[in-house]
Amino acid sequence: MVGFFYFCAMLLFIGGPEIFIILLFVVLFFGANKIPELARGLGKAMRELKDASNEIKKDIRDSTNKLKDDFDLDK
Repeated sequence: MVGFFYFCAMLLFIGGPEIFIILLFVVLFFGANKIPELARGLGKAMRELKDASNEIKKDIRDSTNKLKDDFDLDK
């Protein structure tokens, strides 16, 4: 568990040279032609995650509003 927190803390302190090295490895590993396809897939996955998160928030908000209406907590 400590290793996970250390990893997250290290991600916060990533700088320009480290990002450049990571991008260089991505280009070498996947090739320049695959990067747009990977970015598109990552964008779609992020959009689906955001939509699912918003749907869960809406469900929670709706259920709390229903409970509030059932118990008349506004009075």
